[in-house]
Amino acid sequence: MIVAGLGFTTTAEAVSLRAAYDKAAAGQAVAALATVADKAGHPALEALAAELALPLHLIPASELAGQRTLTCSPQSRASYGTGSVAEAAALVAAGPGARLITPRQISDDRRATCALAIGDKT
Repeated sequence: MIVAGLGFTTTAEAVSLRAAYDKAAAGQAVAALATVADKAGHPALEALAAELALPLHLIPASELAGQRTLTCSPQSRASYGTGSVAEAAALVAAGPGARLITPRQISDDRRATCALAIGDKT
């Protein structure tokens, strides 16, 4: 299963998330979206999930902490204890043994990121 992990600012709009998603997911069969649980209910997130008709996995922040990521955002490290919310959320949601197939991609407005992980979780 391929999971698209998302990270974004509170000011992100649906177009920001879609831009990051499109960069990361080009040519991939994404089965689900994932992000940190404290982003639940964000209008841009809800809009993207509805537009793509994909299930959304909300990951507790404690499960993101310590996840090894390929990239590192100082803000993600300080807030969540991981280098990339997008990468960490994708890895957790894809299950044990998951691996990144696309490191975080950043929207042009720098308000959203997306990374892809593949794993055996269904």
